[in-house]
Amino acid sequence: MFGIHDFGVFIGACIVLTLTPGPDTLYILGRSIAQGRGAGLASLLGIATGAVVHTFAAAFGLSAVLAASASAFLFVKLAGAAYLVYLGIRMLFSKNSKAAIPETFSSSSFHAIYRQGFLTNLLNPKVALFYLAFVPQFIAADSPNKFAAFVALGFSFIAVGTVWCLCLVWFASLIGDRLRGSSTVSEMLNRAAGALFVGLGIRLATSR
Repeated sequence: MFGIHDFGVFIGACIVLTLTPGPDTLYILGRSIAQGRGAGLASLLGIATGAVVHTFAAAFGLSAVLAASASAFLFVKLAGAAYLVYLGIRMLFSKNSKAAIPETFSSSSFHAIYRQGFLTNLLNPKVALFYLAFVPQFIAADSPNKFAAFVALGFSFIAVGTVWCLCLVWFASLIGDRLRGSSTVSEMLNRAAGALFVGLGIRLATSR
């Protein structure tokens, strides 16, 4: 369909790549353990939305701009790193752990965490370059509709990652629920998540 070949191999590769912990996985785990299932789901939805944008951007060829322009790549990478560090510092220096880790999430807080997950994924240029380098390998040169093929493969990859991350959110939030019974542990989890985000931002900024 659409000139896609070796689809089974593609799905197998997606599973292997998904099971390999990356920044998005660690971000979701940090949110789920520190702030609960609601925050984990919001982060997952935001990251998945960012992946959808990357899929269409790569299908339209916009990711090629990042691949061709060193300055554009550096700008987006540093912007993403700065945003992660900003989120981490906010959690590290939050004075009120109960405000930072609500037991139930209001619509506004859910949307705020969703937006943060979306921007975290969107501002990672390596995601864009991954789609540009990986997906085209499974599209035939004579494909009648390369755009549709790219989108179909991109959404397949997102689906595989979403299923796995839903499992992570579920189990990580169960662990977090037990740990957050103590206000001291809650504060420690919040600080740990903040340190994780700062570390991810520094890793992104210094990566080649």
